Amino acid sequence: MRRHDFAFIALAGLSIGCGGSWDSGWDTGGWGGSAAADSDGGGGGGGDLDDGYDSEVEVDEDGLLPAATERYVFVANPLRNTVSRITVADLSVITTEVGVDPLVVRTSPDHSTAVVFNRGTDDLSIVDSASMAVRTVAVRPDFNAMVMSPDGAWVACFHDAENREADDLSDGAWSFNEVSLVEVATGNHWPLVVGFNPREISFSGDAARMVVVSDAYLAVVELDADNPDPVRIPIAEDTIEPPLAEEVLITPGGTQALVRQAGGEHLVLADLLSLSTTLLPVGDTPTDLDVTPDGLQAVAVARGTGELWIYDLADLEATPEVLELPAGEVLGSLVMSPDNNQALLYSTASGVSRYTSWHRDRPDAPFEVHGSVKPISAVRLSPDGGVALLTHDRENGDVDSDSVFYDEHAITMVDLDDFFANPIRMPDAPSETAVTDDGTLGFLIMDERPDLVQLDFQSLLHDDIDLKSGAEHMGVMPGTRLVYVSQTHDLGRISFFDADSGDLSTITGFELNAGIEVEETH
Repeated sequence: MRRHDFAFIALAGLSIGCGGSWDSGWDTGGWGGSAAADSDGGGGGGGDLDDGYDSEVEVDEDGLLPAATERYVFVANPLRNTVSRITVADLSVITTEVGVDPLVVRTSPDHSTAVVFNRGTDDLSIVDSASMAVRTVAVRPDFNAMVMSPDGAWVACFHDAENREADDLSDGAWSFNEVSLVEVATGNHWPLVVGFNPREISFSGDAARMVVVSDAYLAVVELDADNPDPVRIPIAEDTIEPPLAEEVLITPGGTQALVRQAGGEHLVLADLLSLSTTLLPVGDTPTDLDVTPDGLQAVAVARGTGELWIYDLADLEATPEVLELPAGEVLGSLVMSPDNNQALLYSTASGVSRYTSWHRDRPDAPFEVHGSVKPISAVRLSPDGGVALLTHDRENGDVDSDSVFYDEHAITMVDLDDFFANPIRMPDAPSETAVTDDGTLGFLIMDERPDLVQLDFQSLLHDDIDLKSGAEHMGVMPGTRLVYVSQTHDLGRISFFDADSGDLSTITGFELNAGIEVEETH
């Protein structure tokens, strides 16, 4: 998956996702908790795909996007080994020291605690949001990822192999099977051996159970046990070259997990109480697995046979409904609108400039195929389901060389009422996107470019807001049209853009508790 060695920002508040983040295409991979490595980029062993295309690539910026409330912004400063708390109401700043190379910040849903994972010292800094007092908890070495349970009571750290960087591994003995589980309130630490290559961590909705999916095992951890040891469930019949697990969904009751494997011929249904597994039929080469927004069904995309397999979550072993997709189309990824009325299907692997709409509110309506200006690398839907944002990489696929989008990055805003589209050529790839809660405005930044791009989903117009320096991270404060953007600067810089007034306020030097400059533009 895509990670960058940036300063990670957190705003005290939500434990899953980010206020103002996209509702689809940016999901966590499960009903309950935050999934860390929702990687559709598998391969190896029995995971070789059999339909001639690479794995689908699913956008997952959960590791980058912060949680947010109206109260605080927590900014991690890796170069100075500090975390700064900015009070949004008055832009006042308090900075405290943490460990070396703070990489990820997560905040509890009650706003009381921020947890910082420090990669350089292999520990956690648990920060009291009000007093900024810090407790330190050591974890196992060489991890590069951290997730938090929905209630903020637990964090788990592990090594995400999909995002390994050259300096991630130390020179000593090293295990690729471990997870560190930490209870936030007490600081108690349980090192766990879960299976080779942990890929994704999910929590049940009540945060009573944690499930870790690795290449060939599910590790189930009961969080209310006195000693939360993992119970490992094999999920591959072939133990020599097993198909690699790529995606796991925990059912709403938290007692079952559904696993999709790379190039597999079945889905694996794991009973988390009896620790047994059942193989469910699915078409050839399942490449995506999602739950419907109403929480009643799971939908698998079988790219190899051009089918959708729809499972009843109340009885996953019942005969699934199978829908045939348009003949001749290569469709491997799925996003559904939050209102459950429609969905879009596309492929990041085919190089074809098309996508397909599925009218879920009209069962008799046919699938409809639509063209796009370039092959699609990601699709995100606004919270109200009214607009889709298509992202197009520089790769050309089937685009002719005389196209204005040839060798260019692009985005497309699509009105999902009539599928009118406005494609926009971009100077670089979007690195983060966010949207207001009412679904009327979207925003994006490009890595280290001094621009904030505003997208009006009603008029389909876009506007550029100039920043003082290159953008790193951004988000929208919940329930507002206030956007924050952190930027590159030796002493720290963050801007707040009010989309209603057009005012941009920038504070520079917040890593020092003196010499802070506040600039406002209108």
